[in-house]
Parts: sequence; structure tokens; C-alpha cells
Amino acid sequence: MNTQSARKVGDGNPRTFEEASAFVSLVESLFMPWNVDGLLAGFTDDCVVRYAEFPEMKGKEELGKFFRSRSVRQPDFDIQKTCRMLMNDMIANSWNCTWTDAQTGKKMWGKGLEFFTMRDGKVAIWEGAFNFNEVGKRNTGIV
Repeated sequence: MNTQSARKVGDGNPRTFEEASAFVSLVESLFMPWNVDGLLAGFTDDCVVRYAEFPEMKGKEELGKFFRSRSVRQPDFDIQKTCRMLMNDMIANSWNCTWTDAQTGKKMWGKGLEFFTMRDGKVAIWEGAFNFNEVGKRNTGIV
């Protein structure tokens, strides 16, 4: 049986775990401080974002509004991302972060998982889930 890789030669997508890790590190660096234009440059124009409880977003314009609102709400944002997997055109990473909630003044923590489906060296689909709470408090179970 003849099988083909989902990857296209020369598409700009990471091909090794080291390249995927470098991409994740670049994304991490663009969050500190919030470099919205730099982050958006890493997404396709027709990107689809399914992130936590937020409504699905389509395109850079919607994603830009999301990033800008989060940058205002989350000053002092600090994040550490770790590449966990590269398979065909998908990169998975886990992350931990802290920030100050601009509305409450409380220090917050979060952790999550993300999946980037890549096309032509950019994120075409971003799917993610995360948990968060006030620093010093832990999530205690299913609500």
C-alpha cells in the first residue's frame, strides 16, 4: 500500500521537532510583552481559532481584536511554552503563565494546551484549552 505524508515539500512548515520547538519559542517571545502585530504575522489570513470558552474566531481581524483585548486585560503577562509534539503539520505545546488582572488587580496563573495546524509556515488553525485561577488558589474540580 502506498502512503503519502500530509506534508508538502517546501511549504515552510517545521519538519523536525527542533524546528517546531523554535517556532513555539518564537510565539512565546511575542507574548512578552504583547506584540500583537508579530503574533498576527504568524497566522494565515483565513485562520480559524477555537480557544477555550471563547466563540470561534475566523480571520486575522477577529484574532487581532482578541489579542488586543487580552493584552489590556492581562498586563505583566509572563508565559513559558514547551513544545510537546510535531506530527505532520500539527504542533502541540503546553504552557504556564502568570499575569495581573487589570480589572481586579489580582495576580493570576494559568496553564493549558495548544494545537497549531500549520500551512505555508503559518498557523492556519489554533485550538487551545486552559485553566486559570488567582495565584495561591487551585481549581478544585469539575463545576
